[in-house]
Amino acid sequence: MAVVDFKGIGALVSDDRMSFECLWGLLGNKSCPWCGSREFYFMGGKRLRCRGCKRDFWPLGGTRFSLMNISCSDWLSLVKLFELSISARKASVDVGLCYKTTLRAYDIMRRTIAEELAGDDDALLGELEADEAYYGGKRKGKRGRGSGNKTIVYGILERGGRVSVSIVSDVSAESLMTETIKKVRRGSIVYTDKWKGYDSLMFCGYKHLNIDHAHRFKQGKVYINGIEGFWSFAKEMLIKYHGVSKKKFLYYIKEMEWRYNNRRKNLYGELIEFLLKEKT
Repeated sequence: MAVVDFKGIGALVSDDRMSFECLWGLLGNKSCPWCGSREFYFMGGKRLRCRGCKRDFWPLGGTRFSLMNISCSDWLSLVKLFELSISARKASVDVGLCYKTTLRAYDIMRRTIAEELAGDDDALLGELEADEAYYGGKRKGKRGRGSGNKTIVYGILERGGRVSVSIVSDVSAESLMTETIKKVRRGSIVYTDKWKGYDSLMFCGYKHLNIDHAHRFKQGKVYINGIEGFWSFAKEMLIKYHGVSKKKFLYYIKEMEWRYNNRRKNLYGELIEFLLKEKT
């Protein structure tokens, strides 16, 4: 399914029938599942009635748009506001839905993004940068590696390409190598800082070069400024939520991965494409 550039968004989201027909059209199947007729009555919501056999059906019933009982126009409005990084609280006011309903729609979108990313098995390759970041708010005591009660996110960035992030329990060599082997093609060059957990890279089929941040941040091509740029991007986006629960944090950080990797693409169209797939 091609990603659609939804122009005229204001008109589209204000009309439920137009919104429904747009989504239905993207599914590609415009015939009755029982008699094959291609003529229908629009019955409101997400329901059609066949002019031939007079039976009702829900063409969006198997998609993630069916996970909530809100109109198609409300759905498209929320997708647009989510794309623009408008908070769920403000979006609830803009669309005229209660906050709880809007937050659930946002949760569905974040979960959908995470599920789509989990199904992407394209390996990272070439020159890569690896690093970890620690999330969990301000606490007294040690910062960075060794800090307690923090969520540890391990990131690998393909120079000139994508970033991939995952939550790890610790920064031991075993944890870091397990995630690296899952995502990075053997033979790639991996740049890191001097943390000892990365020393095993050379024994796992990678060329490993590191930089000692105690003395310098760049030495020729040996640096990790790219992945650190992603951490800055993610933290700047996440700070406006004033704290994210550990239970939902994975979905938020995977959203940041998706936004970063597709920052020059039509996020609105791609997210609609995701939501039109069958729910899992």
